[in-house]
Amino acid sequence: MDNILTIIITGFIGIAGGFGIAKLIEKSNISNLIKNAKKEASSILKDANLEAENIKKDKILQAKEKFIELKSEHEQVILTRDKKVAEIEKRVRDKESQISNELSKAKKVNDDFESKTVEYNTKIEVLDKRQSEVDKLHKSQLQQLEVISGLSAEEAKNQLVEGLKAEAKSKAMSHIQDTIEEAKLTAQQEAKKIIINTIQRVGTEEAVENCVSVFNIESDDVKGRIIGREGRNIRALEAATGVEIIVDDTPEAIILSCFDPVRREIARLALHKLVTDGRIHPARIEEVVAKTAKQIDDEIIEVGKRTVIDLGIHGLHPELIKVVGRMKYRSSYGQNLLQHSREVSKLCGIMAAELGLNVKLAKRAGLLHDIGKVPDAESDLPHALLGMQWAEKYGEKEEVCNAIGAHHDEIEMKSLLSPIIQVCDAISGARPGARRQVLDSYIQRLKDLEEVAYGFSGVKNAYAIQAGRELRVIVESEKVSDENAANLSFEISQKIQTEMTYPGQVKVTVIRETRAVNIAK
Repeated sequence: MDNILTIIITGFIGIAGGFGIAKLIEKSNISNLIKNAKKEASSILKDANLEAENIKKDKILQAKEKFIELKSEHEQVILTRDKKVAEIEKRVRDKESQISNELSKAKKVNDDFESKTVEYNTKIEVLDKRQSEVDKLHKSQLQQLEVISGLSAEEAKNQLVEGLKAEAKSKAMSHIQDTIEEAKLTAQQEAKKIIINTIQRVGTEEAVENCVSVFNIESDDVKGRIIGREGRNIRALEAATGVEIIVDDTPEAIILSCFDPVRREIARLALHKLVTDGRIHPARIEEVVAKTAKQIDDEIIEVGKRTVIDLGIHGLHPELIKVVGRMKYRSSYGQNLLQHSREVSKLCGIMAAELGLNVKLAKRAGLLHDIGKVPDAESDLPHALLGMQWAEKYGEKEEVCNAIGAHHDEIEMKSLLSPIIQVCDAISGARPGARRQVLDSYIQRLKDLEEVAYGFSGVKNAYAIQAGRELRVIVESEKVSDENAANLSFEISQKIQTEMTYPGQVKVTVIRETRAVNIAK
């Protein structure tokens, strides 16, 4: 038992000693680690200080290089600026020298002008003195003549005038009698000769009936864009222009059909602009059509100006020039009205020259004789009387006004110009191929169709299309409801049926469109 205790105590003592030794060894190791860490930290701190010093030196060196570079650039900018300032100063000095020279020249010219003015005034004074002397001499000579003849100057002049008047009257009557006798013998022969020569000297074309225009396109893909989604673009075009647009299998072409050439031209130009621009939608279509209509108005004025210049007619009122331009888009029995008027004007000029009359007045009356056929609004007056009223309103001479009003015998002829206008109008219109009755009656029927629609309340636009087989009516949505649109279509069709004569059937289409427009600001 004692041995066991001894062993146990010895074991505890050994364990305690081992633990103490282990603690001493661990403490020694920790002390060594701390020393090594301190040495390593000192070495790192030393290396960091060296690296920081090197970086500091590099940055200082870079800053010095940058400063030198900026200084060089600044000096270069200053040199360039100084050079420009020197050039500007040189130009200013040159300009000042030039202005000084110009001023000296102007002063010299002014001095010359003043000297010439003084010289001119002196000459005027001398001439006035001489004129007064001449007047005195003339007066004294008249007084001497009155004393010698026993008559005053006024009495002598009256006796001379009466004697010359009687002699001239006698000779004039004799000459007139001889001329009348000679004219009776040669009048008919000379008249035929003048008319034949006039006709031979004017070359003209035959009338062509044309109610369609062809719009050429680069490819058939454009047709789809013109038609638009569900046909909205082509409907907008037809509604805005009143022209029927035919898109069929014809390669690279679209047909524009309408009896009114102005509408066709507006539609053709608007379509050209839309296709060129590429933006084709209803709002854009209406904008382009409105601009094109304004362009056509400007072109009408330009055509009128070119026409009067070509014919050598001057001093025509601007409104009459506009009327002349509108003739380009009107026809009379298939004959283009502007071409007809130009032709009549030339014929009148030639015939007036042959007869020894005023050529300019004859050409003027010939050009204006049919202006009553292009009124802004419908009139109950015949076109000759309406044209005469316009000519009187815009200051034309009496001979021209009478020639316009009398060329269809509505009023009495009062000058020799009137029968000339009548004859030349007949020459231009009655020759073979000049006019065709069919087109004129057809156009009048289409106009009458449109006028029937305009007689109803709420109608905004009316267009006769498809050769008069359809009447397309566009109404104002504020005045005509959807229910009234159907009634309006029926009433228009009944009025056409009872009041007009036409071949086949006429389809009446009433279009009512509602738009909501707001502007974001």
